[in-house]
Amino acid sequence: MRITEYVSFDAVGLAELVARGEVTPAELEAAAREAARAVNPQLNAIVETWPADDEPIPGSSPLAGVPFLIKDIGVSMAGRRMELGSRLAAGNVAAADSSLMLRFRRAGLVTFGRTSTPEMAYSNTTEPVLYGATRNPWDPARSAGGSSGGAGAAVAAGVVPIAHATDAAGSIRVPAACNGLFGLKPTRGRVSAGPSFDEVFNGLAVQGSVSRTVRDSAALLDQIRGPEPGDPYFAQEPSRPYAEEVTRPPGTLRIGVLGQAWGGHRTTAPVADALSRTVRLLESLGHQVEEVKVDLGVDWEEFVLASAHQWTANLTASIDELAAAFGRPIDDSTLEPPILASYHYGQRVSGAQFVTALAVRNRVARSLARYFAAHDMLLTPTLPELPVPLGTHAEGAEALDGLGWLRRLFDLSPFTVAFNVAGTPAMSVPVTADAEAGLPVGMQFAAGYGLESRLFRLAGQLEQAGPWSDRTPKVWAGNHPGH
Repeated sequence: MRITEYVSFDAVGLAELVARGEVTPAELEAAAREAARAVNPQLNAIVETWPADDEPIPGSSPLAGVPFLIKDIGVSMAGRRMELGSRLAAGNVAAADSSLMLRFRRAGLVTFGRTSTPEMAYSNTTEPVLYGATRNPWDPARSAGGSSGGAGAAVAAGVVPIAHATDAAGSIRVPAACNGLFGLKPTRGRVSAGPSFDEVFNGLAVQGSVSRTVRDSAALLDQIRGPEPGDPYFAQEPSRPYAEEVTRPPGTLRIGVLGQAWGGHRTTAPVADALSRTVRLLESLGHQVEEVKVDLGVDWEEFVLASAHQWTANLTASIDELAAAFGRPIDDSTLEPPILASYHYGQRVSGAQFVTALAVRNRVARSLARYFAAHDMLLTPTLPELPVPLGTHAEGAEALDGLGWLRRLFDLSPFTVAFNVAGTPAMSVPVTADAEAGLPVGMQFAAGYGLESRLFRLAGQLEQAGPWSDRTPKVWAGNHPGH
């Protein structure tokens, strides 16, 4: 299969070709590898590839035979490296498949490599020292977002139609916005983190994907959702498959619009203009849209401080465990300055401060639940500005402590993290783009706990009303004909 043909299909479309016997999984894998060779030297999105050992049965699932990439954190594949984007974990090889990896295999996905992540996935740009910066395929001088920036860049450039991603503060939605993709953060408890973890960052982190079409994300979530024995959270199973929701009408929705983020962060003019165009589109589709103020339940500075206590305490415990496992020191030879500073900050977090942070988490969840009792959704920009130039996050970072680094991350992505704290689903949709800069602009829609179905219905309607899959970036595998 030629690359130009390969990139014209989404994941469900490729699986249908496999089911009909028109192409084999091996041929699709070969096309994906060729696509990777064509674009990865310019993007640095994929850190390793390997000969796939999956042998999917054609037609056994809506995704059987589709090439796939996993992130360098959050999922373990037996016999393959998972280095967390860090020199501290360099060379780490997983002993066994995690629950999620087993579900990827059962879905018939053909996993042939891993994508880049910032160190410990602790940033919303992907510029780790271990592997170097991942570049945005729309403008290689700009960030591809994070922490699933490698996944975002690889999917946007046409290497694979869908890739694994994780999200603890926006790490699915931010790369989706930066790279012109669809990305949905599921409800807490929707996808298991087991068996090595009961929860990650006290339930803030979830597993998911980024994709070029809505139906691909829906199909994958259908394959990986559901609890494992011993999971601490459980999200009620949907009444029908998410893949069926994509084509169902959403009805008339009451959607609140929050144009300026909590904490006084200003939305830039190009993004504000994109938000206005999205509101007009929603109104033309019959939805009731109104500007709202949304109470977080806590002051923004209190929210940031509690988050710093919760995040760094979790980070510190993980770093201690890794250093002991690999016999490596915890210093600037193994950790980047912001992560090392966050480690030392976490060492000073008391038990009482940690418990108080969990109480803040509860107040935010209760406050947002009150909002969603009166509204079907909340619309915000995913990010307050267009994708930032590479190096933006690192400017002066060596002078920041753990609180200062987290404040910088929240300043750059102030709209996303509240929904991780509350555990509610949220998605970034590439509704529009900035014509002057030629860059995609993501719009975030959030819904109440367990209501991914509602989000998929709206996303399907938006995709039909304003298709985005024909927009391709400068660095695009389809520009390389291949064999």
